[in-house]
Amino acid sequence: MSQSPNPVAPQQVAPLLALAGKLLRAGRPADAIAPLRDAALLEPFNPTIRHDLGLAYLEVGRIPDAIAALQWAVASNPRYADAHFRLGIALEKQGNIGGAIVAYDRATELRPSLTEAWFRAGALVYELGHRDEAIGCFRRAAATGGKSSFGRLGKARALLAEDRNQEAEQVLRQTLALDPGNAMAHDLLGNLLSEFGRFDEARECFQRAIAIAPLLAGCYYDLVRCRPVTRDDDDDGLLQRMEAALATPGLEMAQLLRIHLAIGKAADDLGDYALAMQHFDSADAVRRGSASFDSAAFSIETDRLIARCTPELIARAPELGSCDATPVLILGMPRSGTTLVEQIVSMHPEVGAGDELNFWNERGAAWHRSYSAGNAAEGNQKPFLAKAAADYLGVLHGIAPAAARVTDKMPFNFLWAGLIHLAFPRAIIIHCRRAAVDTALSIHQTHFHPGLAFPTGGDELVTYFHSYRRLTDHWRSVLPADRFLEVDYEELTRAPEPVIRRIIAACGLAWHDACLRPESNPRAVRTPSKWQTRQPIYRTSVARWRRYEPWLGPLRALVDV
Repeated sequence: MSQSPNPVAPQQVAPLLALAGKLLRAGRPADAIAPLRDAALLEPFNPTIRHDLGLAYLEVGRIPDAIAALQWAVASNPRYADAHFRLGIALEKQGNIGGAIVAYDRATELRPSLTEAWFRAGALVYELGHRDEAIGCFRRAAATGGKSSFGRLGKARALLAEDRNQEAEQVLRQTLALDPGNAMAHDLLGNLLSEFGRFDEARECFQRAIAIAPLLAGCYYDLVRCRPVTRDDDDDGLLQRMEAALATPGLEMAQLLRIHLAIGKAADDLGDYALAMQHFDSADAVRRGSASFDSAAFSIETDRLIARCTPELIARAPELGSCDATPVLILGMPRSGTTLVEQIVSMHPEVGAGDELNFWNERGAAWHRSYSAGNAAEGNQKPFLAKAAADYLGVLHGIAPAAARVTDKMPFNFLWAGLIHLAFPRAIIIHCRRAAVDTALSIHQTHFHPGLAFPTGGDELVTYFHSYRRLTDHWRSVLPADRFLEVDYEELTRAPEPVIRRIIAACGLAWHDACLRPESNPRAVRTPSKWQTRQPIYRTSVARWRRYEPWLGPLRALVDV
């Protein structure tokens, strides 16, 4: 039914829009909401009013209301580039990464000069593991933004993604020389410096970022991971500043989560384990508020993987897969020692480090979708496996063209160990294991990107761990013992040399003494273990759960696992 014209509406709307505009220009978005909402009721199909209302909601942190208003705006005018762009920002703040990427893509399709949309899309797809796509987005941001803030940041992030770290550092320092108040540049530079072990410089960058932009208080998470927090830090008021930051007006949930984790880490360093667990639990509660995990569905998918990867199928790997032995897959639960093992192996002069590659998560998901219960025919596997193997080798050779072996330490490849063996029957798969409750406690204390479908606490994490154990027990039973090497964190840290020699031999490499000194590895470390990896192998992370015994909650179920 067509809408009846309302001849009174324009006369009523004009003063409302004038008032809203005045309030927005005065930096009072909260006060602008009421006149914009009244105007939207009078002209419900006016996309500009809905966009401005969504923007006001966005600026005061009312994210669901912002999304609703901006969705209405793009429905009324599908070619409204600014509305798509700001819808992307709102969806990103909500944690809807896929929806945000779609919105940014539409915005840049309609207006290719939207530099910030290119930059934000690049950041999201990079976090999801799409390196080449991210570099393309960052390059477009640099090209469209020129010498603007997001243009320079786009150039820096493209260089970082390409591992051209010295050039990236130069661009970031040039940016800060021209714009010392660029908080995002301080944050990026801090992360770059910490990845290379330059922790004192990194701390200064994070402190400046927070001072300039209090809404970036999540940088405290990176700051406290540059080294252990000491009593001197506490006397200097670090803990109090972080606790005060929790009340920052307009703070996003992602920043709030990271502050809780930062306070927890600081309290842990200071020996206040009750306070630490209080904040780790609070961080997990924030995560649960923005993302859910279906433990029952994950358990069913685990059963399907086990049912598909029968001993008979795995036995056919030599006839189905590639004879190339380049890949070294390092997998296991997050926080189980995968970073340490990659540091050890990549100290070998014939090894290149690939860090965490998303390749098998994508190919594995496609492979898994192709299978359904009752349709176990695997006769057409060879073309899929050949294509996957060729593409993966292309990625590895792009990382380290001259290396005999290249590592991939994506922990979640534990899901795809069977598929990986089918594609590369000669590749070594290193399964990192650590005491269940210590692993779970470390996960509970760590920030993971919201795009990961992964629980970080409570009964969900306990159930997830049981599914993981069930699946890795299956891999142990069906994969050849010389291709599936298991490394226990406790054994590795108790007597490093014999375990390290066993790892290097399993990789088919001649012994090299440098592998005993992983703390000397000069490569960038992009996981939360940045500080730990620069220390000699230590045992203080063994049986850490005992410090938290009174506050373990559901994780107590893992003590005897």
